[in-house]
Amino acid sequence: MPENSSFDYAFVRIVPRVERDEFVNAGVILFCRTRRFLGSRVELPRTRLATLDPAFDLDEAEQHLASISLVCSGGRRGGPLGALPTAERFLWLVSPRSTVIQTSAVHCGLCADPQVALDKLFARMRGD
Repeated sequence: MPENSSFDYAFVRIVPRVERDEFVNAGVILFCRTRRFLGSRVELPRTRLATLDPAFDLDEAEQHLASISLVCSGGRRGGPLGALPTAERFLWLVSPRSTVIQTSAVHCGLCADPQVALDKLFARMRGD
């Protein structure tokens, strides 16, 4: 049985109207330094967002969410951020910002497999 490793994670939030401070969770970013893992699971909750703000640009938000996965993967497809070391990419992704795409505070946990932990957090976020 593999030994547990610590990990950090944050939920990805969509804030359709920043001035109202309402948000919908749309994904999870997870970083496990000892396993050299940085991954994300995102899914745009279109129906819930349309309820909060019918004029919200869902397609643009979906493009921004897709960029999170590219940055996590690293390399050329992640643009200049994809060239950063894994820990720096995670810190950039979870840094506070006042935009439509935000992240929660960073939380921590233990896991034997970071991908399994990411999948469980994503399922819990969705209420599965």
